[in-house]
Amino acid sequence: MLGLNMKPGPFNAITDVPGIQVGHHTDPLHLTGTTVIFPEGGAVAGVDVRGSAPGTRETDLLNPVNLIERVQAIVLSGGSAYGLEAATGVVRWLEERALGHPIAELSTPTVVPIVPAAVLFDLLVGSPEVRPTAEWGYKAAQALSGGPVPQGNVGAGTGARNGGLKGGLGTASAVLEGGLIVGALVAANAHGRSHDPVTGELYGRFLELEGEFQLSRAPQPLSVPSYADLFVHPPLQPRNTVIGVVATNARLSKAQAQKVAMMAHDGIARAVIPAHTMFDGDVIFSLATGQVPLETPAELSFLGAVAADVFARALIHGVLKATSAGGLMSYRDRYG
Repeated sequence: MLGLNMKPGPFNAITDVPGIQVGHHTDPLHLTGTTVIFPEGGAVAGVDVRGSAPGTRETDLLNPVNLIERVQAIVLSGGSAYGLEAATGVVRWLEERALGHPIAELSTPTVVPIVPAAVLFDLLVGSPEVRPTAEWGYKAAQALSGGPVPQGNVGAGTGARNGGLKGGLGTASAVLEGGLIVGALVAANAHGRSHDPVTGELYGRFLELEGEFQLSRAPQPLSVPSYADLFVHPPLQPRNTVIGVVATNARLSKAQAQKVAMMAHDGIARAVIPAHTMFDGDVIFSLATGQVPLETPAELSFLGAVAADVFARALIHGVLKATSAGGLMSYRDRYG
């Protein structure tokens, strides 16, 4: 049985999962960008789409009843539907390195890189005319690395807007007894808030590990949520999406990877009130690199629960690492 004690990994990032690399391409002037998550050697993948306005690519391929078992990369991008073009550049980068699903029947060795993608709506934060392109995806792939992951106004989080404040890209990890590692990377761009609008308290603060959020304010009481300003007289622009990836070194089937992605959505609900609205296109991918076997359904359930917590922590990091931009104030500037 997997041990229950957990702590953040050395980087407190998705790259704490061995073999996972992350690359960004960022346009700080027009406030949009692209992020690539690359599992060396590929990974079994799953996906779960909960939002009502998603923008995605290759998600049907990840259905457990379908053929392909492994993906070569995941792309998260700004630019709304236009930003899906960024995945084409990542496909080209992978093809140049012969990374993809092999097509043995052709006379010339050929691969088809499998690159699912999800996009968020950021056209009202920066310039609506400048969107991620295939070249941006290629440049993000060129920037892939392990180790610490830049956060905040970078990559897919560059133009993120979260609960009326500036959102951003965040990451977190958990290392457990028995060798299991779970990491997450999130573009925090929810219609709902990650903070109590009365006290400023973060809804997901209770999940903090080892003082990772670096908050100087003592915990504040939470008020009863009011939704009038979100839905009745909405000052917040109702076009949002939380997109992200959870990765683990566990050995999972496609069906199990999908289950982990499903459970990871609970992390949005732990960090954002309300979550999964009609204005959100929430999408979570999962990657499993296959080093640590799971023996029982209880262990899979445990992994999914940890994935939800790590996803919530990564979302909070995206909010805390964001800096004011595009007329949006950051959480740090608002609450200190």
